[in-house]
Amino acid sequence: MWIADHWKDYEILDASGGERLERWGDYILVRPDPQVIWQTEKKDRRWKSANAVYHRKNTGGGSWEIRQLPETWDITYPAGRLGAVPDPAADGNDVYRFRLKPFSFKHTGLFPEQAANWDWFSGLIRTAKEKNGGRQVRVLNLFAYTGGATVAAAMAGAAVTHVDAARGMVTWAHENAALSGLADAPIRYLVDDCGKFVDREIRRGNRYDAVILDPPSYGRGPKGEIWKLEDELHGLLHRCASLLSDDPVFFLLNSYTTGLAPGVLSYLLSDVLCGRECRIESEEVGLPVKTSPVPLPCGASGRVVFF
Repeated sequence: MWIADHWKDYEILDASGGERLERWGDYILVRPDPQVIWQTEKKDRRWKSANAVYHRKNTGGGSWEIRQLPETWDITYPAGRLGAVPDPAADGNDVYRFRLKPFSFKHTGLFPEQAANWDWFSGLIRTAKEKNGGRQVRVLNLFAYTGGATVAAAMAGAAVTHVDAARGMVTWAHENAALSGLADAPIRYLVDDCGKFVDREIRRGNRYDAVILDPPSYGRGPKGEIWKLEDELHGLLHRCASLLSDDPVFFLLNSYTTGLAPGVLSYLLSDVLCGRECRIESEEVGLPVKTSPVPLPCGASGRVVFF
């Protein structure tokens, strides 16, 4: 398992009974997690004094109970290099800054377990630039959400194309980049259906040195286009592979879909990248839990490094 264990502003304090007790900066939240099927004793007093609790309904969905929480607040993550522990004392442009807020379906605008991938690919970007005289590394970030990966890639020196179908998420990503000192970084923000954008880029002949995909299980494009992962992912991966440059750096596929195990990600990536000289690895991604020696699994990732 790839574990995001370099956080200072985020931690899982406890997990029990289908819920996580989390600290996001100065604030404590309780959020549901369907993988937490154990019923351990909730000893931490903050279960009862959390700043906000998300209550899930038996019929689906749910709502926040806000007790004492600002409309938005910020947290930071120390930018690091591949193989090195990020410096917790780093500041300025050595720190990713993210603005959070409680919004639809228990989310806060950030998936902290993805920090394990940020550390991985930011190191690869820096290494590629150092070995090749400061080459421009072009990164395509699809289903890019609020821009955690975009911030990490841009901080490492990449030129990023950030694509998401939700205008609000793209605006949020722009704000996160500005908070991180990247307002003038070479980031292109696009509100678009990711599949259609990829098709247009193929026709234009544009190429990228790295691709990041974080596809949802189900979604809709800006014009109502329907996305079903089991129907669309394999074809999209093939098309993304055709966008890779002659000297690619990495390919990253994330999954939060139940049943899409790490082995499935490796199989998909092996098929679409057949003939490329690369190393493919897939693992669960997870987060430490303060009350347990066992990390909490939070989805899976498939990583590809090109030779």
